[in-house]
Amino acid sequence: MIQKLIGQIKEKNAPVVVGLDPTMKFIPGHLLKEAARTYTPCGFGSEKLDIAAQAVWLFNKGIVDAVADIVPAVKPQVAMYEQFGIPGMIAYYKTVNYCREKGLIVIGDVKRGDIGSTSAAYAIAHLGRIAVDGEKLPAFDEDFATVNPYLGTDGIKPFVDVCNECDKGIFVLVKTSNPSSGEFQDVLTQSGRPVFELVGEKVREWGEASMEGDYSNVGAVVGATYPEQGKILRALMPHTYILAPGYGAQGATGKDLSYFFNEDGLGAIVNSSRGIIAAYQKEAYARFGEEGFAEAARAAAVDMIEDLREAIASR
Repeated sequence: MIQKLIGQIKEKNAPVVVGLDPTMKFIPGHLLKEAARTYTPCGFGSEKLDIAAQAVWLFNKGIVDAVADIVPAVKPQVAMYEQFGIPGMIAYYKTVNYCREKGLIVIGDVKRGDIGSTSAAYAIAHLGRIAVDGEKLPAFDEDFATVNPYLGTDGIKPFVDVCNECDKGIFVLVKTSNPSSGEFQDVLTQSGRPVFELVGEKVREWGEASMEGDYSNVGAVVGATYPEQGKILRALMPHTYILAPGYGAQGATGKDLSYFFNEDGLGAIVNSSRGIIAAYQKEAYARFGEEGFAEAARAAAVDMIEDLREAIASR
């Protein structure tokens, strides 16, 4: 699967993933009105949840239609859909399927982490196939999933097994973009090295069991907001693809990310969520207005792509 992602990045010359993280404050009013006219009751929860989930789906569809030809991947964050209950999860499912139909690589931002049969069940749900009555059937069927390594190899191996069986991939949390990540991830171990480095070494080790060319199907999440740590981890994990959140709304720029990439210009894909999907609410793209939310998203994605191309060229 990592080679499919790399192929899309090369084809579009855009190491960018758009985070599909919708909240009600991002949904334009005209989409809510359209959702009220077009929703189908799912039979779970209130009518208002059905309408809200339909609005989320319409919003996502507009964004995807606007950017699918210029970006290689999308990353729907499952919590943004779970908050609407069953209707929201239907919207998540529809979003994943639609993005795949549009030729996009889908990174399910699910951050699962457990052990044994529970970890295996998470892996099957999002990446694999569930055996039912003699058939193996996909459930959510994303291409990649984000995984929490806190439980160690017991929590990761079931995902790697499914990756190898079904040609899928994972991104393991190593150094996250949030301000308080250092409370645990930067703590020095007895060896004098921070925890995030030890996790990075384990990711490299886990990745050796799922190599595909020069890179592994086991990637790492490294926040763009921590460029110095990113430089360390890039050297520590030369064959690991990095998913870098934190661009734009969290403050990171292309310059912060230059050393996240290898000298071949590959090795990282950078996420922006609200910086793209809610671009119409920013002064720089206000000219598009609510009705032009999708066009604003495309313009923001184009600007991000150019910024990253310059950063890679200066590497």
